[in-house]
Formats: sequence, C-alpha cells, structure tokens
Amino acid sequence: MSMSTPGDVRRPSTKKVATPAAGAKKSGGSGKGTPTRPAATGGGKGRRPVAPVKVSQGRNWGPIALYVTAGAVALGIVVFATVYLLQNKPDTRPWAERAADISGITNYRETDPKALDRTHAWGPLTYTINPPVGGTHNYNWQNCMGEHYKEPIAQEHAVHSLEHGAVWITYRPDLPQDQVDKLAKKIDGLSYTMLSPYPNLDSPISLQAWGYKLKVDNADDERVTKFIQALRLNATMEEGATCSTGITQTGTTPYDLGKDSGQTSTQ
Repeated sequence: MSMSTPGDVRRPSTKKVATPAAGAKKSGGSGKGTPTRPAATGGGKGRRPVAPVKVSQGRNWGPIALYVTAGAVALGIVVFATVYLLQNKPDTRPWAERAADISGITNYRETDPKALDRTHAWGPLTYTINPPVGGTHNYNWQNCMGEHYKEPIAQEHAVHSLEHGAVWITYRPDLPQDQVDKLAKKIDGLSYTMLSPYPNLDSPISLQAWGYKLKVDNADDERVTKFIQALRLNATMEEGATCSTGITQTGTTPYDLGKDSGQTSTQ
C-alpha cells in the first residue's frame, strides 16, 4: 500500500468523457474511426445487377446477297460445264458406224464397189463419180498434209491420196471467199486432208474419202467436221501410208513422175 505524503493531495480529473448522443448506435470493432456500412453479400442480398439492353440491328443483307450471287454463279458454271462435256463428248463408236450416222453421206463401198478399183496407171483417167472417191489412179499421190490448193489439182493424184486415208474437200470455184476461208481453217495443219476448187461441181461443197462422199451447201454445216473426224485416216486402204512427199503442183493434168524410169510402185 502506497502511502501518501503530506502535500500530495490528488485532485479530481477535469477531463470530460464523451458520451454517445441519444439514439446513436455503438460502432463495432475497436471503436476507432467512423462507422461503415456493411458490404452487400450474395444469396440475393444487396443490389441486383443491371441486365444489358439488347439493341436489334435487323438483317445484314449485304453478305447474304453476296453469298446468294456466288452460289448462283457457281451453279451456272457447273451446269455450263456439264452441258459442254455432254455436247463435246468424244464419240467412241467404230468409225464406220459414225460415218453411217452422217445425214446425206453416200457409201460407195456398199452401193458401187466396182468403182473403187485400186489399179495404178499413167496419164489422164476418166471417172464415173465426180469428184472421184476411188478407182484407178496415178502412181503419185497429191501431198495431203492440210494443204489448201488455190487452183484445181489432178484427180488422178487426189484419188491416190484418198487411198492413203486422206479426206479431200472440194468446192465450186464461185464459192464465196468467207466460205472458202472457213473450209481452209478446218484443215489447216491437219495431216491427211487437202482442199481445192473443182470445176463444174454440182454442189457448193463436196467431201471425199475412199468410198465415201458428202455434199453440203455451207461450210458451217456440222456434217463437214463429222465427216473429217469419222473418215480421216480411218477410210484408208493402205494403213500407214504417208501423205507427205507427194505432188504439190496444181493443174488437172497428172504429173507422171517416174514413168520414164519404169516405176511400178503401188505406194
């Protein structure tokens, strides 16, 4: 026990103690600082989240139109390609069948086989079929590597070319030039073909292969191409015989090259 000394008299404290105001709530914790609002907790308590507002922008027709157009173009290409392939599909049937299907063609192999004699002879010859499609002919053939002869050629040489498998296209001398040009274009660079005017032709255009003939009025006639495709090389009577190194001169009188040397070749 402490003992007070004389003159050490304790005075009552004059410090005022703050008292809460009437109705005020006591703060929690250590009592320091200002009271805080309790934080919102889950479980449905507290403020609800604000849902985003969806704004309708309508359909974007630009890309849709683009896709539709692209689809239509693609479909058109497919349809065109299909039709083209069907129309240009190679005909793989035997050549004689393809030739028989050409409207207006004459097959002398069936109707007049005696006119297709293969004898070789010198000098001018007479034919019962004009232009001829076969028969006795000169020892020399006409060069038939896609040539367009601007003047008539000797039919004796031309028939020998037919024997080798050539297609000989003849036209009336008064055929319009644009028609002649179209015929020339069909054989340009095409081996085993040749083109020449033929005097007194009874049709504007006549095509010959060994034993076959087709008469047409116009170079645009699709039968011209069909005739060439079916009979060129296929109608040959001497498979493998050449169409080059032949006579290149024009004129209706045959060139009897080799006659003086006693030539008897059948090629």
